Amino acid sequence: MALGLVGFIILTSTSHIPVKKITESEIKVIIMERNKFSDEKLVYMIKEMNFEFPYIVYAQALLESNRFTSKIFIENNNLFGMKESFYRVTRRRGIQNDYACYNDWVDSVNDYGFYYATYLSKIKTEDDYFSYLSQYYAEDAEYVAKLKNIISNEGLKCKFNQ
Repeated sequence: MALGLVGFIILTSTSHIPVKKITESEIKVIIMERNKFSDEKLVYMIKEMNFEFPYIVYAQALLESNRFTSKIFIENNNLFGMKESFYRVTRRRGIQNDYACYNDWVDSVNDYGFYYATYLSKIKTEDDYFSYLSQYYAEDAEYVAKLKNIISNEGLKCKFNQ
């Protein structure tokens, strides 16, 4: 949606349908509110993206963003600690502090989706997923153990099977 376009909200009533013009400033506020981060929105988006192991993806977001408080998440909108991509489609808009920078958190999740589609989509078991993350994704030798602890302590398998 281009912000230069005039937007309309249709307000219905029993007698007539008044139409109110929306200013460009109001459109920006609506978009900002829609894209404002929340844990609930992240869970919903991960479920909608149909990852084979959504609870692992969510645990990665928790770990990589230090529960949504890290500098990389706050300044770069980067939930997954993604770096620069050279060999796949990406949603990043640049690099800051050696990490991919996104317009908003939604782009970060979509970028992880592109990463997943490129490298992880054929993985069929949880063990293979963890093995891949350990070999190719994580810089921390304890990464998988930390993910498993988060999944267990937070009851994430249940949270994503609802």
